Amino acid sequence: MAERCAVVGIGQTQYARRRSDVSLEGLVREAALRALEDAELGFEDLDAIVIGKAPDALEGVMMPELSLCDALGAVGKPIHRVHTAGSVGASTAISAATLVESGRYQTVLTLGYEKQSEGNATWALGGGRSGSQGAGGSFAPWIRNYIQRSGAPEHIGWKVAVKDRLNACNNPYAHLHMPDITIEKVKESPLLWDPLHFLESCPSSDGAAAMVLTNAAGAKRAPRPPAWVIAHAKRTEFSQFPGRDTVKPVAGVDCAKALYQKAGITDPRRQIDVAELYVPFSWYEPMWLEGHLICDENEGWKMTDAGETEMGGAFPVNPSGGVLSSNAIGASGMIRCLEAASQVRGTAGGCQIDGAKVALGHAYGGAAQYFAMWIVASEPEPKYR
Repeated sequence: MAERCAVVGIGQTQYARRRSDVSLEGLVREAALRALEDAELGFEDLDAIVIGKAPDALEGVMMPELSLCDALGAVGKPIHRVHTAGSVGASTAISAATLVESGRYQTVLTLGYEKQSEGNATWALGGGRSGSQGAGGSFAPWIRNYIQRSGAPEHIGWKVAVKDRLNACNNPYAHLHMPDITIEKVKESPLLWDPLHFLESCPSSDGAAAMVLTNAAGAKRAPRPPAWVIAHAKRTEFSQFPGRDTVKPVAGVDCAKALYQKAGITDPRRQIDVAELYVPFSWYEPMWLEGHLICDENEGWKMTDAGETEMGGAFPVNPSGGVLSSNAIGASGMIRCLEAASQVRGTAGGCQIDGAKVALGHAYGGAAQYFAMWIVASEPEPKYR
């Protein structure tokens, strides 16, 4: 039987500005130290370290897991590297969880980061047939397809952008704080890729996120309530094949099905209290509500429009502000998992959803082809509604 796994420590770096005043090593160490402090542990208590980040080309540092050993107390200890494009942060957290569940390691530090101020993301992600059109240029036609298929009105994307940016004002780690954002400001911002406006798109951030994961025995010793990892799943599909549905990828559907089955969830819309979804462009909120079986097809935008995904709604999405407010690519997926864990621990501060006991953390990457998701809960055996 697999060991129980729980999150007992959480740490992030400050996203308020690009961290030109700190080295890459300092950036990741800062997040690691905060997570260890939260767990009241030291580097000497770690059995293994798992690092995730987006392509090495973003900073031009090859195999950073080697150069970061000193900064993360990993000298003489197993250090693992994970990469699955933009979903890498969540994939990294899941990989760390499996190490604890295997019984081989008791306490594992997992960390994701990106220091884009030292690199060139457009160059690193461009080239070839893409012509450096950027992620937005790739996803925009699929978003337009969703709008046509679902009959969604154009203001849905604007509403998501306003909601997430206002939520971020309660999050001290959010890169963007925009208390004066409005529907009109989003609508009037420059059109980058039809139908995406500038304020419907994610920023480019520096930052790191870290979690300390441990087994049941370690969770009992934790100074604060743990977040129990109830289930996790990862799925991948090829980016190009005849008939591929880029609006609702099969891998995303399969990932959600596997996750809910493992967690014993039969009605995710009712049984999950809060979700941190990877939404780098505003329209992906309703798209993933449908793509991960939280609602029926063509119903996701209606949930958004009715206010169900707001902090006070029936199914809160991204109370932290989400990727629309902080996007250090290699850390963004882990932050979704981390924020979900914070919710069920009751430590989300101004972003806290009252009574949150079960939370979903989610990330996707590549050409909407990599998916990684987990369910965390305040109890090791949650009682669903």
